[in-house]
Parts: sequence; C-alpha cells; structure tokens
Amino acid sequence: MTAETSQTLDRGLRVLKLLADTDHGLTVTELSNKLGVNRTVVYRLLATLEQHALVRRDLGGRARVGLGVLGLGRQVHPLVREAALPALRSLAEDIGATAHLTLVDGSDALAVAVVEPTWTDYHVAYRAGFRHPLDRGAAGKAILAARQQPPADPGYTLAHGELEAGASSAAAPLLGVSGVEGSVGVVMLSDAVPERVGLRVVDAAREVAEALR
Repeated sequence: MTAETSQTLDRGLRVLKLLADTDHGLTVTELSNKLGVNRTVVYRLLATLEQHALVRRDLGGRARVGLGVLGLGRQVHPLVREAALPALRSLAEDIGATAHLTLVDGSDALAVAVVEPTWTDYHVAYRAGFRHPLDRGAAGKAILAARQQPPADPGYTLAHGELEAGASSAAAPLLGVSGVEGSVGVVMLSDAVPERVGLRVVDAAREVAEALR
C-alpha cells in the first residue's frame, strides 16, 4: 500500500474478488484468514458492502456476491464492445463473414458486439444480444476449452449447424484479460471453415485482448 491508496477500499475490493472466485460463498472466518485481518474488520467490510447490495449473506452466514454487482456489470459491456469494434470490423472485412465478440453471462454465451461485412452479397444475420448455452456453437465452446486448460498459444474451435442450419463458425478465446471471459469468432454460410479463417480469428482475438488490457 502507498500513501495515495486506501487500505479499507483495498480490503473491500479483495473481499469482492474472493467471493467472486467461489460458488459456495465464504464465512467470516475464511475471509479473515484469506485477508490476514481479524474478524471484526471483516464484519465491518461485509456490513458496508451489504449496504450497497454488493454482498449478501445467506441463512448460514456465508457471504456471497450480491445483486448490486449486476448494475455495475451492465456498464462493462458497452466499454468492452467499443474497444473490440476495430478488430471485429477488420476481421469481418478480411474474411467476408459476420464477426462477433461473445462474453459469458451466467451459464450462457452472450453476443455483445457484432460486425457484418460491407462487400458480400450475402452473409449470416447475427445480432448483438443473441444468447445460447456455452456448450453449443464455437463461441461458447472456445470459452469452455480455455477454462479447462488455458493455452499459451490459443487455437480455435469449430462448429457447424449447432445454432443455425447450414452455418459454420470458428472462435478463439480471449486470454489474459482480467475480469473478462469471452471469445471472438466468425459465422459463415458454408460446410466448413477454412484454416486461414481460423488462424485469422485467433489473431483477432489476440487484438481484442490487447485492446482490453
């Protein structure tokens, strides 16, 4: 900690990060041990965060992330979308296919930015706001693959006809972006995705990740 930072705020943010990393919540004792502070400090932090609906405690006393974070999270999508658009436009124009940025939203994959090519006679219609299960389509499967074993040099994931009949897709995960879990992909009307397209998707995912860091 430096003179310019707030120790209390730092601890509160660390509490939120710890709770975000667990599905079953944490007790005051567990938080106290992880933070290296006494239980009284943890009680005060939780009480303050509860006032802002950022933390809730269940009947068993375990603290969990509160619904208040959803209001903050809704403001993240526009910022992420804006940062990703240049790389998506370049990808769509280079490949002649619809490019998209997809983020995790609960158990779903949510398209938050979509760019269609300007020069093709036809392309797959895809819209921002479209959601689907993570285990269907290249966009979600690329995210799941990165969860299982985050690759140092990411490849791409392919799918055909899983979300739209006759459409093939390729996607690569976003890596190294704190707090953002997602993928960049393309969808096209074809029986298969050429290797050059998959490699271009990997490059685009890397460009988006760099823009978000």
